[in-house]
Amino acid sequence: MALSACGGDGDSSTEGEAGSRQDDITVWAHQGQASEAKALQDAVSSFNSSQNDVTASLKLIPDADYTKTITATDPSDLPDVLEFDGPTMANFIYNKKLTPISSFVSSDTVDNATDGIKDQGTADGKLYALGMYDSALGLYGNKNLLDNAGVNYPKGLSDAWTADEFLDALKALASKDSDGKVLDIQEDTGLGTEWGTYGFSPILWSAGGKLIEDNKATGVMDSPDAVDAFEKFQSWKPYVDPNTGGNAMTSRRVALSWVGHWLYPTYSKALGDDLVIMPLPDFGLGPKSGQGSWAWGLGAETEKGDAAGKFLDFLLNDKNVTAMTNANGAPPGTKSVLATSALYKAGGPLQLFAEQLDKPCGDSDITKSCVAVTRPVTAGYPVITTEFSSAVNAIWGGTDPKSALSKAARAIDQDYADNDDYQLN
Repeated sequence: MALSACGGDGDSSTEGEAGSRQDDITVWAHQGQASEAKALQDAVSSFNSSQNDVTASLKLIPDADYTKTITATDPSDLPDVLEFDGPTMANFIYNKKLTPISSFVSSDTVDNATDGIKDQGTADGKLYALGMYDSALGLYGNKNLLDNAGVNYPKGLSDAWTADEFLDALKALASKDSDGKVLDIQEDTGLGTEWGTYGFSPILWSAGGKLIEDNKATGVMDSPDAVDAFEKFQSWKPYVDPNTGGNAMTSRRVALSWVGHWLYPTYSKALGDDLVIMPLPDFGLGPKSGQGSWAWGLGAETEKGDAAGKFLDFLLNDKNVTAMTNANGAPPGTKSVLATSALYKAGGPLQLFAEQLDKPCGDSDITKSCVAVTRPVTAGYPVITTEFSSAVNAIWGGTDPKSALSKAARAIDQDYADNDDYQLN
């Protein structure tokens, strides 16, 4: 959810159908918000007019149907180039739908990718994907409401609230609020969805837990520290606005909102100078954030790798990455654009998010000094996110955290045992 823009109403194509030339390539992408679709269509048109060797034919597939379409399509029928949501990559590799890209994209393109983007796109030591943009999580605050309640708030990663300080802040804010509901966690989105995993696995990581380690969830997803952290999470419920209308923050009804980069334009417009941005709370191993988003790779059975690589080099150049990230507000996935982005550069309003992404953990080496964690790069990710988000939703509904997390961990472990640990080779 957090990584996918709104879907469109139907398929759309650019530059007609692929021709018969050896170097004509087909491209599939999700149909996100209109501004994203236009940026991508413009990039394809510019590529086609920039040279005479390769013609790219773009097919946009509605967001709601996109992953299901790739899943249901035989590898031989997939396009030469395709987009996919980052966490689905390893499962597509497992099902023989993707091929490594290092032999086809230039070394300059790979080197310019941020470390987090490369972490997301690497499986079994091989690079399968690169992305135009990334994602980030944090706390948005209403400075006026925070000041009126006498709450001192973090100014950066180094002074992130501890979990206990966060609860103290909620209590102080609630004492000055008519209904005591001062926090939005996007409950209206549904915690039993990908938002439940993307939004709240940082609690697990910050507590020293993991979604999975060495193909086992038991003992890391439901460790004592993880259980304690989710008991704290559960204790916030009296202070959380259900946000049924989706306007808890913009109407200034709440002082804090736990969400990602994608709501910055809306919040900035509504709150102006009252908007402040903070890291998520520290549960012991430092503040953590999710990262990762849509990425690009090659269909496993393409016979046009060189032409496809040429297209990806063009797609990931500064002009196109800038246009796309201006369209959707996401953190650029390349070092060069991230450094110059008006939103994310040093001194920009979203500098904190860039700082988080500049401290990547990968998907396994989660330490106190890193912040942005890649969701597990494993073919079993679909079962991991299904079970973990269900546990988060159950905990929010009142289920004992130890019971919910252990149930999820057992289900994941059983699925891995049934599938030979989803070995890619």
